[in-house]
Amino acid sequence: MTIQTSEVDWTETTSPSIKSHTLQNFRDISQIQEMSEEKQFEMEVIGNVLPFKANNYVVEQLIDWSNVPNDSMYVLTFPQKEMLLPHHYDEMAAALKSGADKKMIQETANKIRMQLNPHPAGQMEHNVPELKDGTKLYGMQHKYKETCLFFPSQSQTCHAYCSFCFRWPQFVGMDELKFAMKESESLVQYLREHPEISDVLFTGGDPMIMKARIFAGYIDALLDSNLPNLKTIRIGTKALSYWPYKFLSDNDADETLALFEKVTQKGIHLAIMAHFNHQVELSTDSVKEAIHRVRKTGAQIRTQSPVLAHINDDPDIWAEMWKKQVQLGCIPYYMFVVRDTGAQHYFGVPLVRAHEIFRNAYKKVSGLSRTVRGPSMSATPGKIQVLGVSDVGEKKVIVLRFLQGRNPDWVHKPFFAEYNENAIWIDDLKPAFGDKFFYEDELASMFANDIKTTGSDVSTAGGGPP
Repeated sequence: MTIQTSEVDWTETTSPSIKSHTLQNFRDISQIQEMSEEKQFEMEVIGNVLPFKANNYVVEQLIDWSNVPNDSMYVLTFPQKEMLLPHHYDEMAAALKSGADKKMIQETANKIRMQLNPHPAGQMEHNVPELKDGTKLYGMQHKYKETCLFFPSQSQTCHAYCSFCFRWPQFVGMDELKFAMKESESLVQYLREHPEISDVLFTGGDPMIMKARIFAGYIDALLDSNLPNLKTIRIGTKALSYWPYKFLSDNDADETLALFEKVTQKGIHLAIMAHFNHQVELSTDSVKEAIHRVRKTGAQIRTQSPVLAHINDDPDIWAEMWKKQVQLGCIPYYMFVVRDTGAQHYFGVPLVRAHEIFRNAYKKVSGLSRTVRGPSMSATPGKIQVLGVSDVGEKKVIVLRFLQGRNPDWVHKPFFAEYNENAIWIDDLKPAFGDKFFYEDELASMFANDIKTTGSDVSTAGGGPP
């Protein structure tokens, strides 16, 4: 099959079939074979705790192997020893070296995983919605009034995994930590019962891992229901970055794009929430053409990424990324702060420095790129933006505000934390004035006894859905 486009003819010869690289076969990669056995073992140790998956597009077109181990795309997709704390690394390394069986390896991994805050921000405790008959919808989250998240059970994987991903519990076989739902009927019923919801965000995993005919089942259920409150469908995806052929030459590429067009022709806004962590992901002909084809359906592409140590903690990278995104017709949307889960100790950037990166990048771009917001923490009470450092009287403070809140009245109310150049999350900050942040008592009353006075769950500290 040949897909005719305005710039390129995508054929089977120019568009490969996907080949996944996992813990089971990563040593078959020629560049990995050139590494020492010690380095390969380090990858095996990390990959037995945190999810690892790459593919031929990432390996062959995005990673600069001449710059490994410092290449950003290599760090983004391949396990690094420092992603586990030393005692966790030693524990898993000892289990592997002892010749333990698969069951023991899995038990060791799960023990470590449960110490990595697998579901931050009360996602399991406070964001799971219920139907009016009391049925809990574990494949959904509803944290903010206007938006609900939906986790199709068929989308609980990705074309490749980001090494920082806060959704890592979805991919490690711990079923009790997954969000997934098969019944689109329950989604429709919940939207009928909650007319305040205007936006549905399909997430995962990656919804674009699904074949178009399967994804169409969910989309058609929404469109056929003619819900008056449904204004926007969002799709959170890394497919443009990790497998642009999904929109070019996969056997369901045209069907996928036709489904997008069906949404927009229905009068519902379709927003592709695209994850781009580095400008390299925007550099190939295939991603440029994929963006072009998606936009032709009437869908809008918004871009987001956390600021990540070892990958993109440089204002020049962000400025170039935003400029390129605008050039390609995308809308810069969010700079996030790394969630307090998994390998946060490795990827986390202090909040003060994150703001400096944001500000120094922001001032290098035109107004068309200044749609971006950040740096933002998706924390227990809501999305908290770091506005900068200032002086109030004689006191140096960090200025914060809510972009989203569990109570909408919190939004855009500035509040202040004591200056702390090492803090990487809201739980590391103390109120600059008084003994509590303004929202804490109300948040505590929302969660009864489940909340510490820091504004975090007893079982999980910080984090939250996007």
